[in-house]
Amino acid sequence: MNANREKWILLIVLSLIWGSSFILIKKSLEHFNPFQVGALRCLIAGIILLPIAISKYKLFPRKNLKWLILAAFTGSYIPMFLFPIAETEVSSSIAGIINSMMPIFVIIVGALVWKFETTKKQIIGVFISFTGVCLLAFGGGDGAQFKMIPILLLLLATLCYAVSTTTVKSKLMDVSSTLLSAFMFSFVLFLPSLIALAFTGFFSEFHFSRDNMTGLMFVSLLSIFGTGLAMMMNYRLLKVSTPLFASTVTLLMPIVAIMWGILDGESLTALQFVGASIIIGGLIFLRTKPSIKN
Repeated sequence: MNANREKWILLIVLSLIWGSSFILIKKSLEHFNPFQVGALRCLIAGIILLPIAISKYKLFPRKNLKWLILAAFTGSYIPMFLFPIAETEVSSSIAGIINSMMPIFVIIVGALVWKFETTKKQIIGVFISFTGVCLLAFGGGDGAQFKMIPILLLLLATLCYAVSTTTVKSKLMDVSSTLLSAFMFSFVLFLPSLIALAFTGFFSEFHFSRDNMTGLMFVSLLSIFGTGLAMMMNYRLLKVSTPLFASTVTLLMPIVAIMWGILDGESLTALQFVGASIIIGGLIFLRTKPSIKN
């Protein structure tokens, strides 16, 4: 398939999958606590991808192990806990909107760590979008409402995604997207996820009730599609495009997240709607392709 066509197909499909993940997190939280949701999400993905990882273990990138660990924890472990924790305080729609800040962090991390060129236009775009984030944080229906902590958690998760994306693009492009996901979840994150799940008391508390099985269904959908499959597609997208183009999947994700939120009875205040529009406007403004200095 033509690389240009492939990257756009991947972008659209990823937007639909990841845009739906926020409502799945919300539904999972109705049955499990945030730490259980995060640990289960990683663990189930690791179990599913384990046969691939074992069959191809000889291709494990030992020479780039430190980069693999960094990409795994920042892109597939830490955010899996931060998003559920934040969504106990903010709606799935808000979480999807905040996640659209990822291109900004890609530019910042790329410039500071990987020496990507940064333009004045991108810097202006960062400040525009940051203004939108502030409106989201303070724009709840209750005038006394203050959502800074969950907003900061969501921003930290988005920063982690940017660190992982730029690390993969810079250091791990010689590993296929399927194997990269399999090695991350099955070899690097499997044991930490299992330990985290044990500390939550999941194994001693879980029983095969209708409520728990419904919760497992939501987490499994989140894990299989929103984690395992989506990560493979994301790493493939990185191979056929740039980190900034790959991160612009987050421009479309809020649309999907808001649609799911509305169907589930969520709503945005007028001020939050303005904040969301400013974020998207800033992202569109800054979308200038960075280049790597030689």
